[in-house]
Amino acid sequence: MSFDLITANLRLGLVEFNATFFFQIFNTFVLYLFLRKLLFKPVTELIENREMEIASDIDSAIKKNEEAEELKNEYNQKIKDIENEGKKIIKEAKLIAETEASKIIEKVREDEKEIRVKNQMELEREKVKAINELKDEISNLTIMAASKVIGKNLKLEDHIALIDQFIDEVGDTKWQN
Repeated sequence: MSFDLITANLRLGLVEFNATFFFQIFNTFVLYLFLRKLLFKPVTELIENREMEIASDIDSAIKKNEEAEELKNEYNQKIKDIENEGKKIIKEAKLIAETEASKIIEKVREDEKEIRVKNQMELEREKVKAINELKDEISNLTIMAASKVIGKNLKLEDHIALIDQFIDEVGDTKWQN
């Protein structure tokens, strides 16, 4: 476009170089300064403050993530320690149980020995009792046989004395066989 065309368009009423034109440019510049002071500066400050808040929040989030990771590692370590302690307690409990079981088995064996000894003693008492009863029975049979052989009745005391004398002469060993 040529300069004549531009000046022709300017003359057609689109832009006229007169006082109004310069006043409009001045008003636009004043409006720019006014908006810059009242609007652009606060908006810019608001944006900068928001950027600092966001940066601060990001730093805080990073720190919290690091703390959370540390806590997670601590908890994992505590869980491992608790598991190891649980295994240790179970192992100790098994040892105690085995010791108690051994003690119980040993006590049962001792009780069994005591019962065997008591039973043996009881058998011996029963054997002695049976021998004594057998001696009494033999004594009675001997008295009856002796009274038939002798043909007379002896007093009970005499019979017992004769039997005791007989038993003393024969001895206890023959009765136990």
